[in-house]
Amino acid sequence: MTDAILAFWLQHAPVLSVLLPSFTAMGLLLLGDFGGMAGQGGGHGSARVRWRRRLSLSSVVLGTVMAAGLVWRAASGELLVYQLGEWSAPFGIVLVLDRLSALMVFLTYLVAAPVLWYATGGWDMRGRHFHAIFHFQLMGLSGAFLTGDLFNLFVFFEVLLIASYVLLLHGQGRERMRMGVHYVVLNLAGSGLFLIGLAMIYAVTGTLNMADLALRVAQLTGDSALIARAAALVLLVVFGLKAALVPLYFWLPGTYASASAPVAALFAIMTKVGVYSIIRTHWGIFGVEAGEASLAAQAWLLPLALSTSVLGALGALAAHTMGRMVAYLTVSSVGTILAGVGLFTPETLSAALYYTLHSTIVIAGLFLLVELVAAQRGEAGDKLRPAVAVREPVLLGMMMLFGAASASGLPPLPGFLGKLMILQSASGLAAQAWVWSVVLVVGFFTIVGLARAGVIVFWHIQPDGELPSVASGSSAKLLSAAWAFMAITVALAVLASPVKRYTDEAALQLADTAAYAEAVLGSQGGARANTARPYDGSRNATHVQPAAESVPAKVLP
Repeated sequence: MTDAILAFWLQHAPVLSVLLPSFTAMGLLLLGDFGGMAGQGGGHGSARVRWRRRLSLSSVVLGTVMAAGLVWRAASGELLVYQLGEWSAPFGIVLVLDRLSALMVFLTYLVAAPVLWYATGGWDMRGRHFHAIFHFQLMGLSGAFLTGDLFNLFVFFEVLLIASYVLLLHGQGRERMRMGVHYVVLNLAGSGLFLIGLAMIYAVTGTLNMADLALRVAQLTGDSALIARAAALVLLVVFGLKAALVPLYFWLPGTYASASAPVAALFAIMTKVGVYSIIRTHWGIFGVEAGEASLAAQAWLLPLALSTSVLGALGALAAHTMGRMVAYLTVSSVGTILAGVGLFTPETLSAALYYTLHSTIVIAGLFLLVELVAAQRGEAGDKLRPAVAVREPVLLGMMMLFGAASASGLPPLPGFLGKLMILQSASGLAAQAWVWSVVLVVGFFTIVGLARAGVIVFWHIQPDGELPSVASGSSAKLLSAAWAFMAITVALAVLASPVKRYTDEAALQLADTAAYAEAVLGSQGGARANTARPYDGSRNATHVQPAAESVPAKVLP
């Protein structure tokens, strides 16, 4: 029986990662949410609430195990192509599992599991259908990371965005409604631009399959190549909006700061969908082998990324609430990641992927920690002004210190390792001075901003202030979720060597477009793409191109 289940999973692993949260969400909707909201009967102890939480948590735990299995499978270098309906690419819908997509799905569940556990401490009762919408969000995220088609990337974008609209308003409130309107309008505009970009690409290539696109874009010349380059920049705007890249980052600080703590923590992975999409399109499609359309975003991406990192750090330094401070740190981390991506070498991309793991986990944990601290500061909440002393100054102070040290990149935590990897990988490149200066200055600004927040919260005490009515934040359940993120952060430092080897291989695999084309399109696609020049090891080039090696591939029906 166990062997049969394992064989079934091995055959259908990519699609099961999308179907699991989808079926869970539908099951939760069928189970109903009556009596789940505070004040509508049933209460926290109702059998319906307990079963809803059990089903939701069990699905996320199973999804985490499956995501770890995806990483294990992808680590061998084998590309798994799942053809839905047994229609072969480029005409059919395919899901493609490689090292990068497996890593991002696993990261999604590493964030989702502690966040959902935290939400079951009471946040899930402040609105209807929280668990169902949560799993629809996971469905959209998993699908976006696994799809091998740009149009289906758009579809999964819409799924996760619609779910995020509802989650953002969860718990209601005037500020959430106001920021929710801004968030919806901006993302609808982004979706419209997304369709325009896809239409431009389809007009000159006749396909939206990523592997087929990489081959056809490389053959474009003249006006067709110019249209393709314009489409690439349109998509950069779209994905830059999702990732909160300057100048399109202004929506994020207020939106994330107004969301409930578990929702803001889950949204830490949302910006990484934009980052992932930039990597997929501008490395896999408009990369070094794209002919006249190659590296269309190179002149824009690195300057915008460095500006994003600096402005995010300055925003955190000037923030008046802890929530906005962490939101601005999210923006700054995106800039640091995209700086590595924008250098267009496998070494810098690998370093950026490692830093992606660190920043996502740390930011998610900080959002939870902010609420734990704010709940013990009376009417001041998360505002950075003097207030009553928190009830657990030692525990929360140590947690705050750990989060600050990791976010700012102090050794020996993974934030320091990730930034060191980016600095080392940028050595010898033309933009080395800019990258080194920005990374080091941003790290200093981050330390100052977090130190300022810590001094105000834990030292500037107002003894005659209003005490909180309930000793909120002392729940072991809520604390354990924040501790889980801290434990994952420590694990990233301890396992830095094998994780870095994995990201190295992921970056090289992504640069090998011939192997990707052969896996998705068959031997004919590999032959069309097999024009790569070998990488001679030079560190003076702006970008490098590895030799196209034969990578095993497996097509699943």
